[in-house]
Amino acid sequence: MKQYWIVILGVILSVFASCSKDDEELSKVPSLTFVSVSPTTAVQYADSVTIVLAYEDGDGDLGSNDPDIKNLYLTDSRNGVVYEFRVKQLAPTNSTIAIKGTLSVVLDRVGLIGLGAAETATYSIYMTDRAGNQSNVVTSSAVTIQP
Repeated sequence: MKQYWIVILGVILSVFASCSKDDEELSKVPSLTFVSVSPTTAVQYADSVTIVLAYEDGDGDLGSNDPDIKNLYLTDSRNGVVYEFRVKQLAPTNSTIAIKGTLSVVLDRVGLIGLGAAETATYSIYMTDRAGNQSNVVTSSAVTIQP
């Protein structure tokens, strides 16, 4: 009889353990993680630089279908210039699903700020969602831009 109760207790504990959440709920505020930048050395006006980011959003309201809306901002460390981009809507309209994924931002034909020698740049990036929440700011690794 004692073994019977031990088995029952084991089953009950297993049921409670299986009810725990595997994933934490994602925040409604978007979150970015820097993944990569390529190339790490670019020739001015000839090469484009691609920055890959991972994103998470708890309510899926990242991106926009409106072509006039800018929702991703990239700041060049060399001069503080902010480049604005539009990320297309990433989840269906009126849905509130958690989303995760990666996206690429392409800087076409990067150039030198000064005259002459190579320059090193990093880029700080953040996004806003349709509710106006701003993500954290991530910074790329360095890119060397050569004449």
